[in-house]
Amino acid sequence: MAARGHVQDPNDRRLRPIYDYLDNGNNKMAIQQADKLLKKHKDLHCAKVLKAIGLQRTGKQDEAFTLAQEVAVLEPTDDNSLQALTILYREMHRPELVTKLYEAAVRKVPTSEEYHSHLFMAYARVGEYKKMQQAGMALYKIVPKNPYYFWSVMSLVMQAISAQDEKLSQTMFLPLAERMVEKMVKEEKIEAEAEVQLYFMILERLGKYVEALEVVQGPLGEKLTSELQSRENKCMMLYRRLERWAECNALSCKLLLKNPDDWQFYILYFDSLFYLIDQSWAPPQEGLEKGEVHASTAQAISFMEDRIATEEAKESKHLRGPYLACLELIRRLRERSCPEAQQLGEPLELMFQFFVKFGDKPCCITDLEIFLDLLTPDQHVQFINRVMEAVPLGAPGEDGVALPGDTRALQRHLCVTQLSRSLGQQHALNTEGKLGLIKELKAHYRHGLQFGKSCLKTELQFSDMYCLMAAHVYIDLWLETGDQNMLWQCLGLLEEGLSHSSSNAQFKLLLLLLYCRLGAFEPVVDLYSSLDAKHVQHDTIGYLLTRYAESLGQFAAASQSCNFSLRFFHSNQKDTSEYIIQAYKYGAFEKIPEFIAFRNRLNHSLHFAQARTERMLLDLFLEADTSSPLEESVKSMSLCPEEDDIPWDSLRDNRDLTVLVSWNPKDRQLKEEHKQHSLEDDTLWLRLRSLTLRLIGCVSALTHLPASRNSEKTTENGVAAKPSSLQSLLSQLENTLNQATQFTEKQLQHPYPFVGPVPSRLAQALSSGCCQCQLSSLQLPLHLQELETAGLDESTELQTQISNLFKSLAVQLQDMLEKCKGDLLDVKDDQSKPQQFLLENLVYFVETVCIVLWVSNYCGSVLRPLKSSLQKKKKKKKEASTVTPPVLSAYQEFSSSLQSLLNQALEHIKSQEISLTALKLGALSLEGQTQSEAEETFTKTAMDKVQSSYLRSLQEIGELLKKRADTLKSLKI
Repeated sequence: MAARGHVQDPNDRRLRPIYDYLDNGNNKMAIQQADKLLKKHKDLHCAKVLKAIGLQRTGKQDEAFTLAQEVAVLEPTDDNSLQALTILYREMHRPELVTKLYEAAVRKVPTSEEYHSHLFMAYARVGEYKKMQQAGMALYKIVPKNPYYFWSVMSLVMQAISAQDEKLSQTMFLPLAERMVEKMVKEEKIEAEAEVQLYFMILERLGKYVEALEVVQGPLGEKLTSELQSRENKCMMLYRRLERWAECNALSCKLLLKNPDDWQFYILYFDSLFYLIDQSWAPPQEGLEKGEVHASTAQAISFMEDRIATEEAKESKHLRGPYLACLELIRRLRERSCPEAQQLGEPLELMFQFFVKFGDKPCCITDLEIFLDLLTPDQHVQFINRVMEAVPLGAPGEDGVALPGDTRALQRHLCVTQLSRSLGQQHALNTEGKLGLIKELKAHYRHGLQFGKSCLKTELQFSDMYCLMAAHVYIDLWLETGDQNMLWQCLGLLEEGLSHSSSNAQFKLLLLLLYCRLGAFEPVVDLYSSLDAKHVQHDTIGYLLTRYAESLGQFAAASQSCNFSLRFFHSNQKDTSEYIIQAYKYGAFEKIPEFIAFRNRLNHSLHFAQARTERMLLDLFLEADTSSPLEESVKSMSLCPEEDDIPWDSLRDNRDLTVLVSWNPKDRQLKEEHKQHSLEDDTLWLRLRSLTLRLIGCVSALTHLPASRNSEKTTENGVAAKPSSLQSLLSQLENTLNQATQFTEKQLQHPYPFVGPVPSRLAQALSSGCCQCQLSSLQLPLHLQELETAGLDESTELQTQISNLFKSLAVQLQDMLEKCKGDLLDVKDDQSKPQQFLLENLVYFVETVCIVLWVSNYCGSVLRPLKSSLQKKKKKKKEASTVTPPVLSAYQEFSSSLQSLLNQALEHIKSQEISLTALKLGALSLEGQTQSEAEETFTKTAMDKVQSSYLRSLQEIGELLKKRADTLKSLKI
């Protein structure tokens, strides 16, 4: 709870037991203790607020809010009550109420530094930058301390950043902030580094780079000491912006002499060098800062040679920077077709020398990988043979594999193997060659385990990367040959690797991806949980979980997965406010815009919008019209069909698509076009799902409309269910569906790399027929509204149209069910091939059935009174006609066909469960495989996990379908 040791309040002793109960999570006892105290001391406001906190934490939000407001209207000024109310409002996610609290406190105690400070921070939580500026200046007038003054200045900068009008920020907010700081500079009141940083930030945003440079190089710049080379970095950045390449070059030379391993200075050195060469730069007579300027390739080559010579003279602790910089210079000279590139030497020889010095370090592969394109294709084999000679291996064993004797030799051999894959040599092997390579990699992996016997559980084994590479070669074989056994053995190998190295994230991520591709979500939940994803990782890799959970029929896990992600996104708003407050307190002003940008990036995350939409749809599919009526479920979500709350124009793709290590050659790596296609793919799917959700909201609203459909009434949940709104959404859904069909046809010709983006559910959904079927069903309410207006007597043509729609819908549903039929594990020639698309089709069928049933329910609510009215008319006219209007017959036939369809689906699921349970998968697929007993055990474990997951999915899908079948009774008219 709030810090309260310093508060010398006579009631503190009485309140302490309540604080303790709340701190320990014993909220009921806290409420009881507060009630006892309030009986004796009715005016003890803090006890009321602490009781409200207890009520809030036990789920009684309304009572808690009422009690808190009783205290808030009294405008308390005691520290205990104010802090307790602040905690309560934060837990209620109502930070705007804290501002009102401290506004009142400041009015009553206008000279309190503490209350003014709390008021400023309360404004910071809600982003009231103008009020923050005023509160900061008011605080400075009471207590003239520099931090308070600069709080006000920073608030002006934040007004500039958040202003919609860029002109306003450049002509008003930033110039005013600049003048405020200049006033302090003239009065020589600048005290801290944070104040100089803020001044620099203002000048930079105003584009006053010359003035900013003067600040950095002047007396104020001496205060920039918290970061290493802070002044130099700022100067370098400003020289670049001002295109003062000579000064940039001179400074980068100077810094590289001091620190020849800093890569950013090499990049700036090369950039400035070639700009100077292009400009035919000549040194001026005067005016240039001290320092050597290199403006020719000869000077650059000489400079690089000097750096390498200095390194070569060392006996130990060589730096990698100069050697890599030499390769970078060769690349840049070649790009410009400069013959001088040859003077630096042959890239193959330079890379070999680099390997000799640094090959036993894990970073060697990542260093050399980016320069492999300097080798010509006919040098690839020569290079690998050359570096292999520098690997100290023992004599070949019985299996013909020479193994390393220590970890340094192991690391060198591993680096050569990784380079070989990066050059495409592994991909060029035939099937037999790849199987031989896998055997060799597994031998190296198992041999290397002896070096990690003393490793902790949280540490990785030295030879883990051999195991991972063997898994990738298995995947190559599976994709090339279609041999399912390659995939089963790959899973077994990764499971074995995980048993020895339980913290290896790469094993877990690849297993997670493979299980998902096989349609087995059950093992994925534990794998993701063991990754222990932190904070922003729920956005960058969390999509792997939410993409597959529901589509594979694991509804409980899907709900949990969405909750994981949504909990992070919802807490982001509150957490970021706290970061901003801490940044103000400690003067880290330059971090504040970064925190704001980070919050906006997460609020506009594509994954956030997906998780939110899927969670609402999932809740409706699982609960609506089974445990609660559809309209109540929609109302509880505060879903407004007419409002689209997804920021389509500013959606951010925060996925980490390079998280999986693969060492693939350049032609097989993820390209920018893959990322763009994937974003378009996911956005189209999200648009389809969002429109479907809003249309379901429309249908729920229609069921509550009064008889006069033309009147613009609103439903209980505040949604105006106008026919125009329904028509507009249907039109949007139809257009999006056409776009999605065209996109999918184009996308099939350009598949993603295996370790690239995960395809969205779009292609499979279109293939299953669910999108078109859902659109057809959602068009029915429009026609029913027309029928209701026209009546049954005068609408023969309309009734025929509706009847045909019912028949078409039944046919579409039957086609969808046919696409679900088949064995999930197809056994042929002693091989079991998973057909996970059947599982996805089954899920789409169930989702469509849910939507069809909701629409049918609405149709029934319209047709019942029409039928009743028709019967009454017949009785009055004493007609003996028994002819049923076509629309009523069609509806009854459709209801019967739905019943039959659901029975067929349930029978199919039951038969799949029986055949899966009877299948001895491990014994079947492992027959004839040359695997050791240990390998067989791990492979069988993986197979069992897939089998168990399929059964779980079928069980959950079957249960949901049974629930839906029970609601068919309500469709009778």
